[in-house]
Amino acid sequence: MAEMVIKKKRPKNLDLPTIRLPLPGILSILHRISGISIFLLLPFLLWLLQGSLSSPEAFAVVKGILGHPLVKVVALGLVWFYMHHFCAGIRYLFLDLHKGVDLESARLSSKVVFVVSIALTLIVGAKVLW
Repeated sequence: MAEMVIKKKRPKNLDLPTIRLPLPGILSILHRISGISIFLLLPFLLWLLQGSLSSPEAFAVVKGILGHPLVKVVALGLVWFYMHHFCAGIRYLFLDLHKGVDLESARLSSKVVFVVSIALTLIVGAKVLW
């Protein structure tokens, strides 16, 4: 006799502003956004690096660009993207090894990733950008 598969009718909530994601879900989305942003801004960062290494005049131009307060804020955001992506990547490596996959550990590791990435951003931002 053929097995009968019963499909449960699950509620669908397609109103995106009303969906409340748990912290690990927010972390996952920010991990993807930070990875895409870093990838898309890589040509600009490489252009700045190439410019800073090509000649003393080009270095002065790059230093002038990076001295603008708005550019410093954008650079601080990029530093946070990198730190967040790095810390979340380490978390996902542990999850791939089946460490910390239970609900309580996943929530705790999400909080740790946010705290550590913000702390590292502040440290690097204070040392490098200001």
